[in-house]
Amino acid sequence: MNRQELIETILKDKELSQWGQRQGDRFLRSLINVIQTSVKKGDDVSIVGFGTFTKVKRAARTGRNPSTGEKIKIKAKTIPKFRPGKAFKTTVK
Repeated sequence: MNRQELIETILKDKELSQWGQRQGDRFLRSLINVIQTSVKKGDDVSIVGFGTFTKVKRAARTGRNPSTGEKIKIKAKTIPKFRPGKAFKTTVK
């Protein structure tokens, strides 16, 4: 499902059917922006039944160049992480 299909699916909900395509897109952009901004600040974003978005630090490590086999150093970095909630895991099972 791509972004447009997601918006259309959300707008099919009976309670949101009065929303237009633009309002649905604005809502989705706003939701994504709030999650990204909060996680960037270091706050966790938990949506009960869906999951939690967090910011984690990945330690520096040594890897291998797949084409030459030579060892390379991979720098430490901070990345976003998503942990699905119990209801989400159960639904997907």
